[in-house]
Amino acid sequence: MINNKKVLVIIPARGGSKGLVGKNIKNLCGKPLIGWPIQAAKNCTLVDKIVVSTDDSDIAKIALTEGAEIPFMRPDQLAKDTSSTISVIEYTLNQLSDMGEIFEYCILLEPTSPLTENSDIEKALQILDSNLEIADSIVGVSEVVSAHPVFDNRIGASDLIEPFLEVDYSNVGRRQELEKLYFFEGSIYVSTVAALQQNQSFYHDRTLPYIVPKWKSFEIDDIVDFVCIEAIINNLSRIKEDADERSRAME
Repeated sequence: MINNKKVLVIIPARGGSKGLVGKNIKNLCGKPLIGWPIQAAKNCTLVDKIVVSTDDSDIAKIALTEGAEIPFMRPDQLAKDTSSTISVIEYTLNQLSDMGEIFEYCILLEPTSPLTENSDIEKALQILDSNLEIADSIVGVSEVVSAHPVFDNRIGASDLIEPFLEVDYSNVGRRQELEKLYFFEGSIYVSTVAALQQNQSFYHDRTLPYIVPKWKSFEIDDIVDFVCIEAIINNLSRIKEDADERSRAME
């Protein structure tokens, strides 16, 4: 709870992953993937309830063991490849409301972004709650670095590369001189329940950015992503030490 407003965390985790079979319960550095967002939410004192939305009994059992709640299973019509996340959230909120549980804030945590920490949840909530006069939601973003769109190109009709944007290759400039851009990186989404139900999205013209460092922005869609995140977790102390050193150097 934050300023007497109840906080709900929803973690969607359906069965039948195609990119990485059994992804949500796959062991990641000693913990099932679904356990990482559950642990982050459990360690945040502002969170009132953690609900895992799943259609899969194995995922449900592991989620319960990790400390989440499964007040109801997800219906099959919301567990298809084409099912939208917002429809799952809406269903979960409505079911909980019918059970007499009302929340002011809804947080979406994806198992595919296991590097989110309890401090991220707390900070994002506090930022949003302190800026309700201008915003109703806050979402994770990360700076575009190596994939800045000025470096993007397409293969033209003659099989030659041509710039995607209207740029002159000879005058692009150094990466450090380019305008800072950010991409939606998927690690954390927070919204007031009222705005979420009205807009049917976390993204709109009253959305704040929660800036996430590059290492936290990795998502698991396939085995390559999984191996990369394993390496990040196994070297986390070095990564954080380097970030602290660079931060001090900029002061």
